[in-house]
Amino acid sequence: MADLFAPIVDGKVVDTSSASSKENKEKKANDSLDKDAFLQLLVAEMQYQDPLEPTTNTEYISQFATFSQLEATQNVELSNKISMANDLVGKQVIMKSKNDTTGLMEYEDGKVDYAYLENGKVFLSVNGNLHNIDDLDSVIENEYLDAVNLGKMMQTVVGKLPSAASITLADEDKVVQARELYDSLTDYQKKYVPKEALTKLDEVGNAIAALKKSAQPDDE
Repeated sequence: MADLFAPIVDGKVVDTSSASSKENKEKKANDSLDKDAFLQLLVAEMQYQDPLEPTTNTEYISQFATFSQLEATQNVELSNKISMANDLVGKQVIMKSKNDTTGLMEYEDGKVDYAYLENGKVFLSVNGNLHNIDDLDSVIENEYLDAVNLGKMMQTVVGKLPSAASITLADEDKVVQARELYDSLTDYQKKYVPKEALTKLDEVGNAIAALKKSAQPDDE
């Protein structure tokens, strides 16, 4: 039975699909021994022990203590992952996954809509896709998002300007506004303005200055 912590729409819990078939079919290798495997080994040891040299009660108690410690550690890890998942809801993240065909690492960024717990695994819903929280690459800060969006806006504004070769004095106001927009950005935000956009802005600015100079009457 899966535990779901997800948004409620119209008074009903959102019906989400279970984790991807890839997650369900694929069992990831684990360097540490999980509690189920530990119990299976313990039962097998009891079943096939040498009757002439049986394992002592002390040894069983020691092994059980090891199992209890392992289970407690796993419970703490799961609790931490659930807490982390709840904290990530509403935030922008980057998730990573390996492409089965190419073997290359792929990245997907988006907002975490909700978290999902199933079979002891914690998943994050990003762009409608469920990702294991272990595949979290990084959390995107708001300052970074703002800078990226402003960089894209600058690229759009400058892209609508005529080229330096076809610019006229009638376009001066647009060029001035684009320059003022760029100058209003912080040094951090300016780093995300594409170089080609800034180059074009400089070129059309110089072209406007040249046109204004040539339009001035000679003093002679």
